[in-house]
Amino acid sequence: MVKYLTLIFFNILLIAAFSLCGCTIDTLGFFVSNDLDIRLKEKNNFRFLSSGDLTPSFGNEYSFIVLADTHIEDADAWGFENMEGLLAGNNEIKFVVVLGDITQSGRRQDIEKFMEITETFNVPCYPVIGNHDIYFDSWSVWQELIGSTMYKIDGADTTLFILDSANSFFGRQQLDWLEEEIKKTSGRIFVFTHSPLFVGSPVEMQQVTATAERARIVSILRNKCSIMFMGHAHSRYIFETNNVKFIAIEDFRSKKIYCIVSVNGTEVNYEFRRL
Repeated sequence: MVKYLTLIFFNILLIAAFSLCGCTIDTLGFFVSNDLDIRLKEKNNFRFLSSGDLTPSFGNEYSFIVLADTHIEDADAWGFENMEGLLAGNNEIKFVVVLGDITQSGRRQDIEKFMEITETFNVPCYPVIGNHDIYFDSWSVWQELIGSTMYKIDGADTTLFILDSANSFFGRQQLDWLEEEIKKTSGRIFVFTHSPLFVGSPVEMQQVTATAERARIVSILRNKCSIMFMGHAHSRYIFETNNVKFIAIEDFRSKKIYCIVSVNGTEVNYEFRRL
């Protein structure tokens, strides 16, 4: 009994903390989110594909767009649909990544709205699952329409790793997979997930909860990954350690911010823009 009361109290504290941060929360959905182990049973099975080949050859010179937290709600995409105009006729941009909280509450109509929009893009869009996307145990909808929440994209000289941190942790199974795959990977690496490893203040809670996991990811990526991109905090944080940049991006829903990353041989540059 004490165990369950403690759990309830902890969840109430989490809700209070989230309410003070940038991330809005659907209280009922928070209590009926699903479990990471269930989602990780299915990896590298990517059913959803927008606009052409899933694994294009990026080459040595290309660009891509990263944005976070679109929070599509009641089929309102808050301007995300306007990305189509930005991508039209731009042959340098090879793909788009959305860093989780694609929907507000994981509802089918909102995932379908996301798919409808990205089908208009002239490049693939790779989705990351966020905490809002698993509300109301909506993993079954994500699984049906999109597929895995942990996967990699091989693009010749570049490899993308998409990780599931929707529960604010990664789990040993996922980190073992990441470590093993990176050992076999040559060329440039980018990693994308929802929950940030670092935040700007010790009182903020919008980050991966396990310090051991944070240390392990930093070790796995050491001198191998160019940038790890994250969302969730609705604020911008940039840290660098062991020759890896860790970048958290503001939410797109309210700020319309996106990051455009340009790769030119060994050089990687990024710039934040407002749509």
